[in-house]
Amino acid sequence: MERVMQLASERAVVVFTLSSCCMCHSVTQLLVADMSVNALVHELDRDPRGKDMERALLKMLGGGRGSAAVPAVFIGGKLVGGTNSVMSLHLAGELVPMLMNAGALWV
Repeated sequence: MERVMQLASERAVVVFTLSSCCMCHSVTQLLVADMSVNALVHELDRDPRGKDMERALLKMLGGGRGSAAVPAVFIGGKLVGGTNSVMSLHLAGELVPMLMNAGALWV
């Protein structure tokens, strides 16, 4: 969990993903390509400690067996959640202000 929090504090927006996950790609696409956020995208399957970080993220997200640990989005060093949380915030018009408060968007 320490490594996850260290990485989450490195930038205003950090997204933990798996390279083969389509939902991870969708969230990353929304933030990076569509909204021009300079996010740190950390692919857990390319990190030697990725499995440990994936377990820590699953615990942080409160998931049990069968739950997904990724994508996990941190904004301003705080865990926002996964795909459902990010999309809900976006549709409610709350994602952009959150990103602006974290210094990730200049609109």
